[in-house]
Amino acid sequence: MRVESAIPAAIAWPDAAREQAFNHWLDGIAARRGLDRASLEPASADASFRRYLRIAGAGGSSFIVMDAPPPQEDVRPFVHIAGLIAEAGLNAPAVLEADADQGFLLLADLGRTLYLDALREADAARADALMRDAIKALVQFQARVPAASLPPFDAALLQRELALFPDWCVEREFGLRWNADERAAWERICALLVASALAQPTVAVHRDWMPRNLMVCEGANPGILDFQDAVRGPLTYDIACLLRDAFLSWDEEREIDWAVRWWEQARRAGVALGEPWGSDFGETWRALEWMGLQRHLKVMGIFCRLKHRDAKPRYAEDLPRFLAYATKVAMRYRPLAPLLGLLEPLSGTKVEVGFTF
Repeated sequence: MRVESAIPAAIAWPDAAREQAFNHWLDGIAARRGLDRASLEPASADASFRRYLRIAGAGGSSFIVMDAPPPQEDVRPFVHIAGLIAEAGLNAPAVLEADADQGFLLLADLGRTLYLDALREADAARADALMRDAIKALVQFQARVPAASLPPFDAALLQRELALFPDWCVEREFGLRWNADERAAWERICALLVASALAQPTVAVHRDWMPRNLMVCEGANPGILDFQDAVRGPLTYDIACLLRDAFLSWDEEREIDWAVRWWEQARRAGVALGEPWGSDFGETWRALEWMGLQRHLKVMGIFCRLKHRDAKPRYAEDLPRFLAYATKVAMRYRPLAPLLGLLEPLSGTKVEVGFTF
């Protein structure tokens, strides 16, 4: 009879069946991969049901285990897109072992240094170098990852994302209910944002190209994580993620500098920017800001849902950052002005309107 090695107590399991399935899977690959079961430890968790464990291998190497329990998670998109990213010459964790039915993957380990942590500690020159690497990789992602095999980021998905804001942020977090006029104003704003997104050229979209999902990797910077939700969608989505992040903010001068660099590199790389975005950076910047607003409204809803439904309150601590992002954009563009009246009760800040466009 085979005696299974014990998993350290630090690794908690939702139920005995999941733990048993994991032990059986790990037993099947441990010898072949030279894995030290006793070294298994938490690596990270995210806002979904997925979590990541780190395990040591032979000769000082290490690997990452993804635990993605079905039916809440499906690892197949991750495996597919990891292959596309590798074929594009970018640095994603290689999938070394996979049990897609049970939701277990063994991945190459890209290290322990998140872009987010490195940028928080970096001086201006180091931050600029890291962001330029991230921009260069994004252009390569947009130019070389084939979008055709990815699901569409269509009107229905954009609307579902926007609906998270009134449902979870306005009503659940702040306890407010909009009247008929406020609801009508919201619907007009949503229509404008959806139309702007759908008018853009489509590329492969990571959907979370932000410092929390990029790793500092010497020689192949950055490492790219959390790409399983990639879609075929709007050109400006990922650059908006990078420049107006959930956990890190930049002054607008730096945002524009990096956005121009991305735009110029994308044109040189043959990314199909179309018109007017291919010839007018001003139009590209407007599209980026509107795309960022759609994302920020969605993220506020998600953060509040994590707090109230999933007992993960720390994400909601960043609501003020997102309210500030959204207010700045709504103040700048006349068609978005009705959003200000919906944001003011949440931010507690009365704004004076002065449009740029």
